[in-house]
Amino acid sequence: GPPRLHPTAGATCVGARPYLIAYNVNLNTPDVTVAQRIAEAVREKDGGLTNVRAIGIYLSARHQAQVSMNLLDPGRTPVHRVLELVRREAARYGVSVSGTEIVGLVPAEALLAAAAYYLQLENFDPARQVLEFRLHKE
Repeated sequence: GPPRLHPTAGATCVGARPYLIAYNVNLNTPDVTVAQRIAEAVREKDGGLTNVRAIGIYLSARHQAQVSMNLLDPGRTPVHRVLELVRREAARYGVSVSGTEIVGLVPAEALLAAAAYYLQLENFDPARQVLEFRLHKE
């Protein structure tokens, strides 16, 4: 429509962005300072990984610190690369990862990339080797 408000209907604005992954890493410590230092090492704006935003928080219900992150472009900076850096940074403080969580939806390709990395799969072809992909294809 024209670049002015309609007198009775108003206006509608639609925005879109590429998907992101909301990814949290729980640490086996209640020390939020450790989580904050790890977040600083991991996030892009402080010299960490590209397209990663991170903060360190305290989960009072769990008495545990967490590195809470948004992975803005998981194709360029995959989940497993982020987790490995968090693990290395945690080890510097004598802390380990006790678990992780994904908040909301995640693209299958991100999980498959992590599986291929951790399982050290050679010549892995999801379209050919993942059962559900084959079933939907046929």
